Amino acid sequence: MSFVGHLDPDESLGEILAGLIMVLTFTLAAGVATRGAQDGVRTLLIAAVGCNLAWGIIDAVFYVMTNAFVRRRRARLFRAVSAAASEDAALATIRHELDPELEAITRPEDRERLYRGIHVLLANGKPLRTGVTRDDLLGAFVIFCLVFATTLPAALPFLFVRDPWLALRISNLLLIGCVFIVGFHWAQYVNATHGWQALRSPVSAWRWSPSLWPWEADTGTNAFCATSAMLRRQQCQS
Repeated sequence: MSFVGHLDPDESLGEILAGLIMVLTFTLAAGVATRGAQDGVRTLLIAAVGCNLAWGIIDAVFYVMTNAFVRRRRARLFRAVSAAASEDAALATIRHELDPELEAITRPEDRERLYRGIHVLLANGKPLRTGVTRDDLLGAFVIFCLVFATTLPAALPFLFVRDPWLALRISNLLLIGCVFIVGFHWAQYVNATHGWQALRSPVSAWRWSPSLWPWEADTGTNAFCATSAMLRRQQCQS
């Protein structure tokens, strides 16, 4: 996931996963609500694209707001340290702010040296910028693109397959496969041991669930039940 350099891996994977789940919700519901009718399936597909378009914009705005909040929090710490009556008061402010984050992974003496160093930097530094930065806007754009791009696996089958029912089945397979590919990368990121299982699950679901076979007559309800059962099995195995 190096192409999203403005985001942490957990952020980029989380955005992709959220987008896939939202689209998958629409495509699974399409099988139940439309029973493969061409107009109904395409209407729900357009709704899924619109949903992810809107969510991409919302999530991008949230990203900018969160980054601005973090910077304002740091600026508040800077002002509190600068306005402290004594060094001990400034260090107490820094401890109150950073101890919850560092207490579990550092020793008291190490934290004390770190806090004194931070105090020196803040006491002699310039006020921090709190406005929106170029990196904020680039990160927001990347988030929008990631969320919106998750509609492609759902939309592509309808461009190449004339039968809307078959295209919907292929779309569901592609989306479920993408979900577990994201899970595989996430497992690698956190050093989990179930990464390959995340890739095997869609194959198992296809083998076990007739609702995902293109030649099965019953569509939407079985697809939804099979996906729910597959996700429950994945949770139990993890």
